[in-house]
Amino acid sequence: MPKITPFLWFDNQAEDAAKLYVSVFPNARILDVAYYPGEAPGGGKPGKVMTVVFEIDGQKITALNAGPAFKLDEAFSFVIDCDGQDEVDHYWNALTADGGQESQCGWLKDRYGLSWQVTPRQLIEATTSPDREAAGRAFQAMMGMKKIDVAAIQAAFAGK
Repeated sequence: MPKITPFLWFDNQAEDAAKLYVSVFPNARILDVAYYPGEAPGGGKPGKVMTVVFEIDGQKITALNAGPAFKLDEAFSFVIDCDGQDEVDHYWNALTADGGQESQCGWLKDRYGLSWQVTPRQLIEATTSPDREAAGRAFQAMMGMKKIDVAAIQAAFAGK
């Protein structure tokens, strides 16, 4: 069965980004670092880091240093399934630190430009509830948030 591996393009921060990601997630590690064997477009120099393969919860991801030709944007994001406010706060704070940017509805961009959705299961349960009125209240509450506030979602769902 074929596997799909996300491949992320960085200017020259692939190794730093991979080190951040494996420090944030408990079940993560760097698997391989490969170096440019010769000159390459985008600034690849012999001995410079070319790719870093890392793994988060069993998902392999490759980070490539290939110069400034392309930038990461919100068209691609990773979703972090969380359980409760403590996990939301952990991932949110770690990924917005040192130049990351908050966005809307649980989305953020880390300091390297990679987009993440920090999504507690309580939000998904509330917004997909068969009680469409309560789900709508929870959804509207989420629309006004940057980082998801689990207690506020639950209160909106309950009509408080």
